[in-house]
Amino acid sequence: MAAKKISEERHASQCSVCRHPQRDVIEEKFVDWVSQSQIIREHKLSRVALWRHAKATGLFIRRDSNIRTALSRFIERCSRVKPTAAALVAAVVAYSKIDSSGHTLERVENVGNTRNKLQELFSRMTRAEMLAYAERGQLPAWWTPETLP
Repeated sequence: MAAKKISEERHASQCSVCRHPQRDVIEEKFVDWVSQSQIIREHKLSRVALWRHAKATGLFIRRDSNIRTALSRFIERCSRVKPTAAALVAAVVAYSKIDSSGHTLERVENVGNTRNKLQELFSRMTRAEMLAYAERGQLPAWWTPETLP
């Protein structure tokens, strides 16, 4: 732990971003996915200094959890810049699957229990009931909505 503290102090003493009067603004822009080129140009920094600072202070991790901001900016710019339809749809789909913490949410269905329940119900069907279901989609009279998974 002491080595980490020394490393942080060493970084802070030599880092042009840490000593910059607008450090908070720079970090906020970085986390909000503002172009690194724009940040270094506006705040007169070197790309290496910004990258080292971001790595040393954990800004990359914070920015990655803020991916929704980057996607929302891309989606907003679609009225001015013409992306491909596939790129726009992919961005919207990705945006819809990310929560406010930056975690990807995938819809998960519990197929195992449903499959077992359906297998159980089909195993109760007679041959005639199976044929009626296969040919006409007709379920047996005993198969009620309550029996469905």
